[in-house]
Amino acid sequence: MRALDSLGAAVGTLRPVGLDELVARAELLTRVDRKYVLPAADLPVLLAGLGGLGTDVRVLEIDGGRDFGYRSLYHDTPRLDAYLGAARARRRRFKLRVRSYLDSDLDFLEVKTRGPRGTTVKQRIPYDGDDRVLDPAGRAFVDTVLTGARIDPRALRFCPALTTTYRRTTLLLPGDGSRMTVDTGLVWALPDGSRVLAAGDRAVVETKAGRAGCGADRLLWSLGHRPCTVSKYGTGLAALRPELPAHRWLPVLRRHFPTALDGSPA
Repeated sequence: MRALDSLGAAVGTLRPVGLDELVARAELLTRVDRKYVLPAADLPVLLAGLGGLGTDVRVLEIDGGRDFGYRSLYHDTPRLDAYLGAARARRRRFKLRVRSYLDSDLDFLEVKTRGPRGTTVKQRIPYDGDDRVLDPAGRAFVDTVLTGARIDPRALRFCPALTTTYRRTTLLLPGDGSRMTVDTGLVWALPDGSRVLAAGDRAVVETKAGRAGCGADRLLWSLGHRPCTVSKYGTGLAALRPELPAHRWLPVLRRHFPTALDGSPA
């Protein structure tokens, strides 16, 4: 059974939650995001385990849909300042993308920077320009955000670097005010289409909870899954461009995407 089919069957009996209620019940939480990569075949076991936590697990539903298409076009400089900043764990680093919500035809220009104590700060604006070339308003927004993060944008020229597409299901765990997202059908592609990598047999699970973790984290740990350093941008670009420094993402590539390292189709 395909990843999306198995996940759909697992969440089909859950009670729905609307977007406004989801945000209202989780937005005030001081969160730590933890990411896991696991075989898609393990998703039904994970969902069944969540049901046994004694909390009313609910699934985000919008217009009758429970999984939603995402597309992100990441921009970087020709010398890959954003990628290398993450690869080398630089304190002042950033990530820039145009994120498209495919089912609702909405686009946002997003910039991520580092905040106090290693936190991630995401700022975004609605965007209706060309996602491959930032329009003046979009560029002005990016420059303002980077300047506020003490990154000088004046010498930075941006161009497309990587595209990701996937389907996302979002779960609310009301018992501890946490959320969990499950991404399936992940595909990475270089902008010119010269290399494409599909991770169809893997799911990326992310929990958004307090520093001590939540019930979903403890369940994942009990099933033998541990948080890992995985970035859709960093890991994907490292897989598709093996000449780049990739020590930060080699463990997850070797464990979960080994064919990406030997050049075999995945």
